[in-house]
Amino acid sequence: MTDTLTTNSMTLGEALPKEMARIRDVIMPRYIEIGPAGAFALMMMRRDLDAAAKAMAEGDLPAMIAAYQALTGYED
Repeated sequence: MTDTLTTNSMTLGEALPKEMARIRDVIMPRYIEIGPAGAFALMMMRRDLDAAAKAMAEGDLPAMIAAYQALTGYED
């Protein structure tokens, strides 16, 4: 599997916000539509989005990498 960062030639500072938006705008609405059955997955996504936002705000590179990897685990 090819790394998204390498393929698109994006920096982590560009890729992480893009991945956060993908989760918020594409993935989460799908889980909201299915109702209570999607509640646990939504909770996990919110946790990962919060961790990503915190890592970016603090400029914590290892945490940003971990957050990016966690977010890319959610498939369309």
